[in-house]
Amino acid sequence: MTASPPERTGRHNLDPHLDRYAARTEGMTASEIRALFAVASRPEVVSLAGGMPNLAALPLDSLSAQVGELIAEDGLTALQYGSAQGIPVLREQICDVMALEGISAHSDDVVVTVGSQMGLDMVTRLFCDPGDIVLAEGPSYVGALGSFAAYQAKVVHVVMDDEGLVPEALREALAAAKRAGQRVKFLYTIPNFHNPAGVTLAVERRAEIMEICREHGVLVVEDNPYGLLGFDGQTYPSLRSIDPENVVYLGSFSKTFASGLRVGWVLAPHAVREKLVLAAESATLCPPTLNQMIVSRYLATHDWKGQIKTFRENYRERRDAMISALEQYLPSGCSWTHPDGGFYVWVTVPEGVDTKAMLPRAVTARVAYASGTGFYADGFGSRQMRLSYCYPTPERIKEGVRRLAAVLESEMDLVRTFGTVSMKPISGPENPSPDTA
Repeated sequence: MTASPPERTGRHNLDPHLDRYAARTEGMTASEIRALFAVASRPEVVSLAGGMPNLAALPLDSLSAQVGELIAEDGLTALQYGSAQGIPVLREQICDVMALEGISAHSDDVVVTVGSQMGLDMVTRLFCDPGDIVLAEGPSYVGALGSFAAYQAKVVHVVMDDEGLVPEALREALAAAKRAGQRVKFLYTIPNFHNPAGVTLAVERRAEIMEICREHGVLVVEDNPYGLLGFDGQTYPSLRSIDPENVVYLGSFSKTFASGLRVGWVLAPHAVREKLVLAAESATLCPPTLNQMIVSRYLATHDWKGQIKTFRENYRERRDAMISALEQYLPSGCSWTHPDGGFYVWVTVPEGVDTKAMLPRAVTARVAYASGTGFYADGFGSRQMRLSYCYPTPERIKEGVRRLAAVLESEMDLVRTFGTVSMKPISGPENPSPDTA
């Protein structure tokens, strides 16, 4: 007779597999707002939450014809297994894309991934043991926090200001980790048009930050999905271009072409690339060849630089609509960042308002946003929210902010009447979803 596995004490065992899960699943927590976004996706709700690209700007007719030609001409290759590293021609084209930001790279050091999220997951798997420290801006991308938690790494947030990561704060975080005997594995950073903060790392800080990391023997993981989406057309020198041997660079076509194809890449120092290929083989065997060939043909036959210019113009118009609406409608005591590119504005609300607690009431008022706590590993961010302007039309953005302002006014009235309720932050990031990406 087989004995039943012991139940974990202090829990109602509603899941018969509870005692079989690996210990690292303790760090995996479902998003508390995911159910709300099922409601938020209704057409009557203005969603300022999800970072979905505006694909209406793509030349869908010509793309449709080219995909048909691709299947007819090269279907036996496109629909077959491929290399875990990605097709060679696309890796060469990726090097051309990265050259726009000062990166000199060889295609042998590029690994194509199923979105840059896969690359982030693989890098974390390769470098982080349980208990290792990862430094990340505060706030930081929710998908990154989910990957770090899944591998039981501890995130230490480093302060940002309007010019991005603060070098002195980075020094202090590294010194504190050293005093505590903690091992910092890498700095994770989004230097351009940050998700969720919308700020850009000042050019004069970039070399200093790389020097600090080099002095302390800390790898840098540079996540750059928005770098070509600067509203004035300006591109910034990548961290990889400053110190190629100490940077693992993550790129993606999700924001500059089509997110649904899930084609991203990792550019890594040569020795790291070897391990990334092995990790890719164990994760997916190979990225979808068809999707890679679609992206490759698009880059070879379309004016992709002109298409990025169109995207920039569309997003700049939406950014302007968002900033104008915030200035017009939001109550006094609110503040926000002024992004020069990308998808997001980071809003801070008056003391006493909890954006996570307010979210259900906002959805009832037919507007949605991403509450700030999801972008911190330590539960902070209750006075912040991320507003995305990339997908709604300018008219919908204005209406969404108007509705949001009314909800905020009501919350502030409650605070004035009943006072502030102090809530202890709850540790642990939420797992990402397309609603918070």
